[in-house]
Amino acid sequence: MAGLSDAATVALATATWAGAALAPAVPWTLVVVLLVAAALVPRPALWCVAAFVLAGTLGAAAHAGLAPPEPAPYDGWATLVSDPEPTRSGQRVELRLDGRRLEAWARGGAAGSLVERLSGERVEVSGRIEAFLRADEWRVARHLAGRFEIVSVRAWEPGHPVTRAANALRRTLARGAAPLPEDTRALFLGFVLGDDRGRSELVTDDFRGAGLTHLLAVSGQNVAFVLAVADPALRRLPLRGRWVATVGLLVFFALLTRFEPSVLRATAMAALVTLATTWGREASSVRVLALAVAGLLLIDPLLVGALGFRLSVAASAGIAVLAPPLTRALPGPRWLVLPLAVGLAAQIGVAPLLLAGFGGLPVVAPAANLAAVPAAGPISTWGMTAGLLAGVFPGLAGILHVPTRLLVGWIAGVARVAVALPLGQLGPAGFVVVVGAGAAALLARHRGRVAAARVGAAVMAVALLVPGVTLRLGAAPVHGSPAADAELWRSGPQALLVLGGRTDEGDLLQGLREAGVLHLDLVVCRSPAGALHQVVADLRRRYGPFVLVAPSDGGLPGAIQPESGSDLRVGGLIGHVEVSSDSVDIEVRPAPGADAGPV
Repeated sequence: MAGLSDAATVALATATWAGAALAPAVPWTLVVVLLVAAALVPRPALWCVAAFVLAGTLGAAAHAGLAPPEPAPYDGWATLVSDPEPTRSGQRVELRLDGRRLEAWARGGAAGSLVERLSGERVEVSGRIEAFLRADEWRVARHLAGRFEIVSVRAWEPGHPVTRAANALRRTLARGAAPLPEDTRALFLGFVLGDDRGRSELVTDDFRGAGLTHLLAVSGQNVAFVLAVADPALRRLPLRGRWVATVGLLVFFALLTRFEPSVLRATAMAALVTLATTWGREASSVRVLALAVAGLLLIDPLLVGALGFRLSVAASAGIAVLAPPLTRALPGPRWLVLPLAVGLAAQIGVAPLLLAGFGGLPVVAPAANLAAVPAAGPISTWGMTAGLLAGVFPGLAGILHVPTRLLVGWIAGVARVAVALPLGQLGPAGFVVVVGAGAAALLARHRGRVAAARVGAAVMAVALLVPGVTLRLGAAPVHGSPAADAELWRSGPQALLVLGGRTDEGDLLQGLREAGVLHLDLVVCRSPAGALHQVVADLRRRYGPFVLVAPSDGGLPGAIQPESGSDLRVGGLIGHVEVSSDSVDIEVRPAPGADAGPV
C-alpha cells in the first residue's frame, strides 16, 4: 500500500468504513481469496473491495458477539473496563464478565465500594445479568452486550502491572489536583486525561454552547506533547527500536486515557507518522488519517458507530484538507490566521454531523475557539509535568497549580461569556449560506475583485446575525420545549419556568440556551425532589436572582410559598397556584390581551 496515492488511500478508508457500517456477512473463504488477490495484484480497486469485504465480515462477527445474554444470577470476579461514574442513584460502570462486556449499575453500599476503583481493576461481585430492553447505537459501539445489576462488592484486586502503572499516574494527578475548586479540578482532569466525571451539568453546557467540548477530549495535541517530552530519550535508540518504543508509549498513553475514540485516532496517526519517518518516507496528513481510520476499523469495526470517533475523524479531515488553503487565503498576521484557519477547518469538518445530530452550530464557536484554544495546550503541558509533581508533593500543590487555575479559569470564563451572548445557532441552511458566502469572498479577494469580496463578506455577516435576531424576536427554540417535565412560558423579555421532579438538568440548560433565554423572573418547582436543589443552584449561577416558588418540604433556599389559590403575575402571564407542603400545582395562562404563551 506504500504506492497508493492519497486519493486511493482515501478510497480504501472509505471502503473500509462502508464495510464496517454495513457489516455484510461474507464467507471467510471469499475474504481470503480477495486478500490474496489484492496482495498478488496490487490494484487500488481490488484493495478497496478486499477492505470492504474484510471490514464487513469482521463487523458481522463483532455484532454476533453482542447477542443478548440469558438473564441469570452471577457471583464471582469481574474486570472493570471503565472508570465508575456517579449517577443520581449510585454508580455506573462497564465491566467484563465471562467474556462479555456489560453495563453495570450499583446502588447503596455496593456503589460506595466502587467509588475509589478504576478501569482495569478486578472486583468480586454478586448480582444479576440482564438483556437490554433496547440496544442503542452507542452501546453497540462500546461492545456492551447487556446490563448487570450489582448487589454487592466484596473484594478487589489491582489488575495487570501495566494497568497498575496507568492507574497510579491517574491517582497521582488527581491527588495533586485536590486543592483546586471542584469545577476547576474536573476541567483540569478533562483536559489532561479526558476524564469527564465530576463535571457539573452547568459547566458541561457552557462548553457545549460555546463549541468548546472538543477541548475536554484528549486528542492529537496531548499525544504530541507526550512524544515531545519523550523525544530526548527516544532519540538515543536505533531507528527500529525507536519506533517500537514510540508505539509502546502511545499504547500506554491510550490506556492512561481509557482508549477513547479520539485518542485511538490520534495515537494511530502518530504511530504511522513515526513509521514513515523511520522508513524515510513522506506521508501527507490526508494519507496518514485515511490509513489510521482503515486500520482502526479493521481492528474494531464497531468504532464506526461511535459519535466521538466520527467527530474526531471529521475534524481531522477538515483540518487536513481545509486548513492549508484557509491559512493562505485569510488576511492578517500568521499568529492569528493559523489558529483561526485550523479552528474554522475543524468546525466545517464536523458541521454535517453536528447539524444532523444536534440541529445547529453555535454562531459564537469560532470566536470562542480562537480565544480559548491557545490556553488548552499549556494546560496539557503543565498538567502532565507540574501536575504529577503536585501529586508526589501535595504540600506544593497549591503553588504548582496556580498556572492551572489561571489557564482553566480563562477557558471556563470564555465558555461562560460565549454562552451568555445571545447569538443563536446556525441551522443547515444558514451554515450553507455562511460557508458559501465566505468561500466566495475569499475567492474574489484572491482574484482582486474587491467589490465581490465585500458583497460575500456582507452576506456572510448577515447570515451570522440572523439566528441571534430570530431569538430576540421570540422565535421557538431549535429543539422545542426546554426539557421533559419542564415548561417555559414567555411574555416579551419576562420568562416563567415550571420544573417537575424528573427534570433532566442537562436537557433543561440546553433547551433554555437554545431558546435564547437571558433571564428568568419566576421559577416554580412542582415537587420537593432533592435533585432540584442542584438544578435551581445552577439556574441562579447562569441567570442571576429570580423568584422561586417551591413546596415547604423541599428545603430549597430562598423559596417562597404563596397562599394557595392565589395568582402570580409575570409580565403578560398569570399563574394560578395551589400549594401544599409537598407539592405546588400551577396553571399558567396569558393575561387578557397579552402577547404571551408557552415555548
